[in-house]
Amino acid sequence: MASSKSLMNLLTFTFGSAVGFFVCYLLFSIILEEQVKIQPHVLHNDPHGQHSADTDNNQLQGQMNFNADAGQHKDEDKNIAEGLYHKVKILCWVMTGPQNLEKKAKHVKATWAQRCNKVLFMSSEENKDFPTVGLETKEGRDQLYWKTIKAFQYVYDNYFDVADWFMKADDDTYVILDNLRWLLSKYSPEQPIYFGRRFKPYVKQGYMSGGAGYVLSKEALKRFVAAFKTNKCTHSSSIEDLALGKCMEIIN
Repeated sequence: MASSKSLMNLLTFTFGSAVGFFVCYLLFSIILEEQVKIQPHVLHNDPHGQHSADTDNNQLQGQMNFNADAGQHKDEDKNIAEGLYHKVKILCWVMTGPQNLEKKAKHVKATWAQRCNKVLFMSSEENKDFPTVGLETKEGRDQLYWKTIKAFQYVYDNYFDVADWFMKADDDTYVILDNLRWLLSKYSPEQPIYFGRRFKPYVKQGYMSGGAGYVLSKEALKRFVAAFKTNKCTHSSSIEDLALGKCMEIIN
């Protein structure tokens, strides 16, 4: 009798387990099948909406909406940020190249660069459609300091009165401009100031990382451009950030 009862319990357990596994298998099959059917889709109201024309098979699956949380911020107090936008004027120039306009620069243009008071994209060649400023240099790491020198000279000649601070960034840099303005609001652009991610080797006062980007005050830009006219500074090295740091030290 006891043996018969144990056998019945075993059969019941086995049957229940089999049914459970079958139901789980069925559910997972349905879920996976639905995921496979989902096609990449980019919303048209997204600043990256032009990507919808891409034919690259490596697109992410699912719906990409970079403004999905915009509604959650509708009641934010933006008065301080907007006040600083008009008070602390920043010109951003972004170092790029013809090969990076579609890969990198357009994403900078569509995102954080919109918070700059003025943004310029500096390249070796002019592109009126993007647009970029043609600096008439070659491409390559050995050309970075030449591009930097010419870019700052171009900004000084054409946009010196447009902003108080002048930021150099790369096309793979990301900057939160509101935070930067908050920092800069505590300083005067009439003082020779040079901000960035400071590295200490090779230069007594240190130099700022080119990859992270750096900011020159109005007075610092004025002195930097003048230093090349008087030969206080020269194209002494192809290492852009280090060479610029040495020049900044020379001109105090």
